Amino acid sequence: MKEIFDLQKKLIPDLLEVMQTRFSLLRTVNLYQPIGRRGLAESSQLTERQVRSEIDLLYEQGLLEVTTKGMLVTEQGEKVLEQLNQFMSEIMGLTVLENRIKETLQVENVIVVPGNSDDAEWVKQEMGKACVSYLKKIISPNATIAVTGGTTMASVASVMTPFELENNCLFVPARGGIGEKMENQANTIVAQMSRKAQGDYRLLYVPDPISDSSYQNIIQEPSIIEVLQLIKNADIVLHGIGDALTMAERRKTPHELREKLVEENAVSEAFGYYFDQQGNVVHKVRTVGLQLEDLESMKHVVTVAGGKSKAKAIESYFKHGTSNVLITDEAAAEQILRDTSL
Repeated sequence: MKEIFDLQKKLIPDLLEVMQTRFSLLRTVNLYQPIGRRGLAESSQLTERQVRSEIDLLYEQGLLEVTTKGMLVTEQGEKVLEQLNQFMSEIMGLTVLENRIKETLQVENVIVVPGNSDDAEWVKQEMGKACVSYLKKIISPNATIAVTGGTTMASVASVMTPFELENNCLFVPARGGIGEKMENQANTIVAQMSRKAQGDYRLLYVPDPISDSSYQNIIQEPSIIEVLQLIKNADIVLHGIGDALTMAERRKTPHELREKLVEENAVSEAFGYYFDQQGNVVHKVRTVGLQLEDLESMKHVVTVAGGKSKAKAIESYFKHGTSNVLITDEAAAEQILRDTSL
């Protein structure tokens, strides 16, 4: 296929640029619909005149619908996006990038979406869509899915769609909340995922971190024991990776412990564990829920993290953490390769 495309480029030199532009516009409308031309121009960084010309063509092809509220992608347009997605990934070099990250991080599967989620929220939502698509491939009937909190997982929840009717899945929080914004807490995220996937959910009402004395009391509660059992027997785990110092701040970590994290060069955090650049655990927070060792018995562990700023954190986690798949963005993947080539 690529050989044919290379021949076409010799006859039509601007073919790739035009194809990428129209694919990108169609994908942007699909993400933000309904959206007006001005909003689309701002999101795509094209002029309104350029957008108008391309939109007219996409409308004539039956890929877009224009309403008083804005533009919408038609059913035919959604099929085109789905069918072109893998091909465009190859053309844009993302497949090569995925294979290089697989080798570099020694991970079974890697999915890279275009863009940098540090700069654009839609990139984080594209990672979310890639996660939902992958989830539908691996999920089995009556599966239990454990989910952590954070902005990336919230983006996954925002684009969740129903599973097959026979998939009566159960969503559970992977651990307690850390006192951040309600929309980014695991309890809120699993409830939203469950509603959109037409599944069920259970909640875990415990703080994170927690003192040793409180921990011993809480884990004796019958309701907590029941939810913990579901969490530790989950079939699938969805989780993000945090920047170590950012997570320490969100947890309102004492000053002396933050200094320790700085001194020991902590760069990443996941499941309450802080890792240095070599993947060594430099500190562990007492949490109720999944522990790092629990992941070894999980059938599917899906990591979703992106943005150029997260590159070192992703590298750090994958030197120690367990995961079957990494879903990331182009900026993070390229920065990981630059870091490892030094």
